Amino acid sequence: MLSVENITVCYGQMKALREVSLEVSTGQMVALIGANGSGKSTLINAISGLVPIAGGEITWEGQTLKGLTPDNICREGIIQVPEGRKLFPAMTVEENLIMGAYHPNVRKQAQESLQKVFSTFPRIADRRRQFAGSLSGGEQQMVALGRALMAKPRLLMLDEPSLGLSPKAAAEIFDIIRGLNKEGMTILLVSQEVMQTLAITTYGYVLENGVLALKDSCDRLLEDPKVKTSYLGL
Repeated sequence: MLSVENITVCYGQMKALREVSLEVSTGQMVALIGANGSGKSTLINAISGLVPIAGGEITWEGQTLKGLTPDNICREGIIQVPEGRKLFPAMTVEENLIMGAYHPNVRKQAQESLQKVFSTFPRIADRRRQFAGSLSGGEQQMVALGRALMAKPRLLMLDEPSLGLSPKAAAEIFDIIRGLNKEGMTILLVSQEVMQTLAITTYGYVLENGVLALKDSCDRLLEDPKVKTSYLGL
């Protein structure tokens, strides 16, 4: 479905990613883990077309994404939930959700999609008229997820969805993500929460300083000595 082959991304003279490769198959939930500054966000921003690649190739269902603008990549069904949620705090929950159905190919189904989001997240349905900025962190993350679902993603990329949340709220968000995958959603999950992430994904990639350090099934990564020492504190 998605293939990232040996991509390099530069910020000026600095190489943020160096020949990184990654695969995501239909229906799969893949983990992308690593310390802060390892290049995780840069990688999904490159997939989204938000940063240019200096080398390598990104293909979606066999077709290159190179040269496509972010809006056209969204049109293909590749949808990102950014780190920090990036809601419009002075707009209502419902208004934020409707923004996810911006493209004409999903706009005509916006009301149907809205009802499905509210059934998935009943808590934010009760708060649909509230300003998004007045919600708790966990509720805001639900709105960010709901906004992405309004775009009818075929690949959902989640960048640090538990960042800044309480342990209880983070666990709830991970349960929601697992439920979406069980319903058939293809997901690329980016997180520093290594134990929780590897527990709900099937295959994982570990980035270190812009380089792919490890890749394996998540069961094996949890048992890898380097992962245990560097990320699990064992």
